[in-house]
Amino acid sequence: QVQFVESGGGLVQPGGSLRLSCAASGIILRIIVMGWYRQAPGKQRELVASITGGGSTMYVDSVKGRFTISRDNAKNTVYLQMNRLKPEDTAVYYCNSYPASGSNWGQGTQVTVSS
Repeated sequence: QVQFVESGGGLVQPGGSLRLSCAASGIILRIIVMGWYRQAPGKQRELVASITGGGSTMYVDSVKGRFTISRDNAKNTVYLQMNRLKPEDTAVYYCNSYPASGSNWGQGTQVTVSS
């Protein structure tokens, strides 16, 4: 019954910003490690950011300094603030636990960075 619903994606110009949201049900995000993943066309899905139950964060080098992962415990929602977006950030973005559960992938939200 665990479900993640991603939203907030869209088309944005290089240098722009987006905030992605991940609403979770059936699991308490505060007590697990959550991650944002992305999959670009022709590429494997990769973890780009994670946050622990205690609030510690991790980012891959390609997004470090530009993306910020956060959590709202009251809403059981995780966010990904994406700034200074680049065309190479174009991908479908997903949220899931870390390590990911294969049965919990949602539909993701498309982020397209293009001029």
